[in-house]
Amino acid sequence: MNIQNDFELRPRPFSVWNENGTPLSRTVCRADENLTFTVSLPASFAAENGKIRLFRDDDGEVLWLPMTEEEPADGQQNCLTSRTWHVSVNAGDICIKDTSGGQTGILPGRKPCGLFYFRFEFDTAKGHLIYAKESDGFAPVYKWKDEDVHAFQWTVTTADFRTPDSLAGGIMYHIFVDRFARECRPHLIPRRADAVYNEDWYNGIPQHAKCPGGEVKNNEFFGGNLWGVAEKLPYLQSLGVTILYLSPIFRAYSNHKYDTGDYETVDPSFGGDEAFAHLLREAKRYGIRVICDGVFNHTGDNSRYFNRYGEYPDVGAYQSKDSPYYNWYRFRNYPDEYDSWWGVKVLPALYSGNPDFREYICGENGVLHKWMSLGVAGWRLDVADELDDRFLYDLRKRVKKEDPDAVIYGEVWEDASNKIAYDRRRKYFRGEQLDAVMNYPFRDGILAFVRDGDADALARAVTTVLKHYPPGCSNLLMNLLGTHDTERILTALAAKPAGDLDNDELALVRMTENEKARGRVLVSLAAVLQFTLPGIPCIYYGDEAGMEGYRDPFNRRPYPWGREDTVLLPHYRRLADLRRSHPVFAHGETEILFSQNGIFDFVRTDPKTGERIRICVNRGGEPYPIAGNYTNLLTGEAHRGCVTVERDGAVVLERARF
Repeated sequence: MNIQNDFELRPRPFSVWNENGTPLSRTVCRADENLTFTVSLPASFAAENGKIRLFRDDDGEVLWLPMTEEEPADGQQNCLTSRTWHVSVNAGDICIKDTSGGQTGILPGRKPCGLFYFRFEFDTAKGHLIYAKESDGFAPVYKWKDEDVHAFQWTVTTADFRTPDSLAGGIMYHIFVDRFARECRPHLIPRRADAVYNEDWYNGIPQHAKCPGGEVKNNEFFGGNLWGVAEKLPYLQSLGVTILYLSPIFRAYSNHKYDTGDYETVDPSFGGDEAFAHLLREAKRYGIRVICDGVFNHTGDNSRYFNRYGEYPDVGAYQSKDSPYYNWYRFRNYPDEYDSWWGVKVLPALYSGNPDFREYICGENGVLHKWMSLGVAGWRLDVADELDDRFLYDLRKRVKKEDPDAVIYGEVWEDASNKIAYDRRRKYFRGEQLDAVMNYPFRDGILAFVRDGDADALARAVTTVLKHYPPGCSNLLMNLLGTHDTERILTALAAKPAGDLDNDELALVRMTENEKARGRVLVSLAAVLQFTLPGIPCIYYGDEAGMEGYRDPFNRRPYPWGREDTVLLPHYRRLADLRRSHPVFAHGETEILFSQNGIFDFVRTDPKTGERIRICVNRGGEPYPIAGNYTNLLTGEAHRGCVTVERDGAVVLERARF
């Protein structure tokens, strides 16, 4: 075999071992771990001068780690087909240390952690060899030039990074409060003179602008409130819900409440502080934790902090430069030109790096303390990409001090391990900011697979996340199919595309019976993946009931109590029972067995208990046989010798003994 032919072979994957001799399946480790990188090359390469080129993202420095070639055993020198190289390193030693009062390019007081990119390099008989990775995957390739070279990613977290493990294996439910359930106590829910009330819970058309992005007041309410949410806790328990994620609840002008008016008060239209305290008490009785939507990137212009219209007694930033809140915002031409969220003037952007604002939210007696002392079990951070690193550090410190088991989620739409936002590398998963994120990559992969049969897209999404994210983060991922920002999953999978229809037209569009029938099949398949892939399934209220709807606000219609879909709801309950009964879905490792031709076949394995569950979804391929004796946990049916997964079918298989 000559060198030319050797280079046409696919390289063997490198391996990384920790000090206990355990191979790592992810490109992630803690700063206190000692690692050994090992790579093998064909002996005929006559490779020498092996080294790892390590790029440290925090400061752009390149570190060279010399590798040692393992000596062959006596008598094997001339018969080996491959030679192995290795290097050992302490992960913390390659990270930036803060020893100069913040002059190292990182914030003062940070613990060792970092993001790195690396590749292997060797001198060979043919020339300089670069052992890197494919552009769209993780498999290694041989390169002779720096052109089109893609390095492997490596993340080092702080040595003490821990995520709230007790949440893993649970089920989350996301409620848009105004549209979930209304409790008829008129004396408890005051009506605002400046609001519009839509009494048609089942058929009312949400307030909207004619065209997307057009001006709309968002002051129409259907009357959902926190008293109503508390009344529906038995229903949520029947779905296996363990975590309730509420859309913003603090006082604000709009129905969606992303324009916070006062962080210290629950909106009276939702029942006020009394209703929220009641919900927290009742949820605890049902074993359900409540997490809140933390909108700390911006407020409303109609708020006690900005106070553009003078409706609050505080002197707001818009009213005077002497306001205690003036430095919370950034004015370009005072008072009418200021930074705002995506240019929306009613949402002036906060400068979350401001120390006074950080103290107000994260301080000893701040906003986080107030609500967590009442029982709030965590936060989902709106537009996390726009929050200052210092704010996220302070927020995590406060949240974990209040409750070490509380969870912090971030709204991040891409790979959160290496995200660049506004020209800044984000540091979400290094141990001092987030626990997990909204898992939009999985959603995109599931839609591509279930709607279009693209198994490879789903495999790429799953592999990327599981390679790049710390395992504790992966186990807590918010696995969503729909949110208040996306089309309903039934619509996304089976309805005609919205195309050029304006909002007036979309408000009246309804799916045909044939589309709904097809949608039930596809949503059922998507839900199997949502409930069995690593992470926590997050049900957007009403998806389990067959709700449809195009873009905001038509994805925010009221929940159809008493009119739920009789196919989807039982299916979601079966999946919930399955998760409760099998701990492998909390912490199990994941291996993709096959992902081609409309087939996605994978297995979850618990290394501690040995539990092994195989999941296969056939989205349009030929009937797919799986040899062996299995019980299909979705149906309870036992199969001897072989299970065949039919087109548009799914199985969740446990080994059976006959």
